Order: sequence, then structure tokens, then C-alpha cells
Amino acid sequence: MVTAILISLAVVFVAELGDKSQLITMTYALRHRWWVVLSGVAIAATLVHGLSVAIGHFLGLTLPDRPIAFAGAIAFLLFAIWTWREGRADDGADEVRVAEPRFVIFAIVSSFVLAELGDKTMLATVTLASDHNWLGVWIGATVGMVLADGVAIAAGVLLHKRLPEGFLHRLASMLFLVFGLWLLFDGALGLRWVALAVTGSVVVVVGTVALIRFARRQDSAPAAASTAPSSCNSP
Repeated sequence: MVTAILISLAVVFVAELGDKSQLITMTYALRHRWWVVLSGVAIAATLVHGLSVAIGHFLGLTLPDRPIAFAGAIAFLLFAIWTWREGRADDGADEVRVAEPRFVIFAIVSSFVLAELGDKTMLATVTLASDHNWLGVWIGATVGMVLADGVAIAAGVLLHKRLPEGFLHRLASMLFLVFGLWLLFDGALGLRWVALAVTGSVVVVVGTVALIRFARRQDSAPAAASTAPSSCNSP
């Protein structure tokens, strides 16, 4: 059992590095408290790898990839709209809200489960469970995913401390939009080149708009500073 834990932990940790689940985790960490995100990731990892072990060790079944990818795409697109609307609401508020948004843990768990179903990490767990102790594989895979995504949470927390709140809202919304479009065109429809073109175009357009807005703010800052002394000296 110890061997199964160590092997599964190492395999899943390496498989998660640079995977979309790390980016999803960092996106949530930009918006929510680290312990909330970590709790959601731990619950999702337990569910996903529990299902993987059941499939690999007990059932020997495969999951339908495209319907799951379509459901995941819809979920991420809804999360993009939700995050954007929260950002607009926070911009109009007098004080920044400190309470966690409703259903945030449910959102984290559901998005993770939909993103991981049929992913290479889940397939690796299914394969390991067919040849090793199922409980050890379940424990090791769950811990490996939590550790790997913990790195992403740390990155998100650091960015959250250094970037403006409004920018973080827009960044998180854009990332959810990109995830949703990628899952829709690549996972659900099997059109990888279209997925690359669409998501790349979204990133370029959003990045260009952000640069233009930043340049305009930089140009307006000196004008505002120059008018301040004159207004103070006026009778």
C-alpha cells in the first residue's frame, strides 16, 4: 500500500504541473481566500480520484469524453460571466466585500470535477488502480493533486497581494472564458485548430484593450496632477 501511495503521489503531482487544473486553481486564488480554494480542491480531488479508482479497479469502464467536455465548457463560461458581474458590482460598491461569494466551494468543486473527468491525470489514476492497491492509489493521487494545486494557490495569493482588485476580476473572468472556449472547441467538438485560433484571438483582443486602457490612464495622470495645484490656490 505504501508503494501505491508513493507512486500515485509522484505520478499525479508531475502530471498536474502545468495542467489546466493548476491554472484554474490560480484563477480561483486570485478571487477567494486560500483556505476556501484549498478546501474545494481537496474535495474535488477526493471525488475525482475516488471515481478513477472505482473505474480502474472495480468497473473497468470508460467515460464519454465529449459530453463531459461540453458540460465543463458551459460551466466555465457561466463562471466567466459570474466573475465579471461580481467585478462590476465590486467596482460600484463603497467598500470591498470581504465575505466569500455564495456557493464558491460548490463552484470550485464542480469546475474541477468537470475539468478533470477524462483528463490525463484521471486516466493515470485509472491505470494505476488497475495494477496497485486501490486505497493507496486513491490516497496518493489525492495528495499529489492537492500538493500540485497548492503551488498554484500560492502563486494566486502572491498575485492577489500585488495587483488591483478590478484587474484581478477581469483577469479571472478572461481565464474562465478561455478555459470554456478551449473545452468547447477542443474537447467537445474535437476542433483543436479552431480552439487555438479562438482562444488566441480572445487573449490578443483582451490584451490589446487592456494595454490601450492602461496607456490612456497613464496619459490622463499627468493632466490630473497638473490641475491639482491650480485648484488648491484658487480663492
